[in-house]
Amino acid sequence: MRLIPKRYIIYKFLNSSFTGLSIGSIFTIYAPLKPSIYPIGGILLAIAMIIIAKFYEKIMNVRYFFIISMFVEFVILFLVIFFLIHPYTYMTALLIYAGYQVTFAFGSYLVRAETLIVRKKRLLTLVDVYKQSGYLAGLLISFIFYKILEYKFGIKTNEEKVYDLHFLLLIVEISIIYALYRSFRFK
Repeated sequence: MRLIPKRYIIYKFLNSSFTGLSIGSIFTIYAPLKPSIYPIGGILLAIAMIIIAKFYEKIMNVRYFFIISMFVEFVILFLVIFFLIHPYTYMTALLIYAGYQVTFAFGSYLVRAETLIVRKKRLLTLVDVYKQSGYLAGLLISFIFYKILEYKFGIKTNEEKVYDLHFLLLIVEISIIYALYRSFRFK
């Protein structure tokens, strides 16, 4: 298995654009959660990250990087679909919070493994430039999307706007999974 750099850069752009698009929606989705949930999630996240770090010697390779990256993306896809089916319940908020914590647990691993797999300084620069560009694009698109919903369609509530945004997030997440798959050459 081998990384295809040009395609991987596209994946990073799309992946970060998802983050930019979704960043504001989390506060609306998490509204039903009690503040005591967040420290519990943080504790479990830290424990999970420690456990994952204990396996670095085994999983710090391109094969596991691909598998774990795909796992993270499919968790996100599941969360987006689940929200579209069951919006704004306490259980949905809790599931989405837990799901994001699961994906965050692999965050340190993915960053470290990416550095080892990408290797070349020039390519790492491009990855980071496209990552930040994607994030900025996602933020800008979400701002424009919310304004269009408000001024063109008269949608005023945050809940309706965030729900509608999830249709766009669904399309972006499917594109992310496709781009990630295309970023690797399989033997």
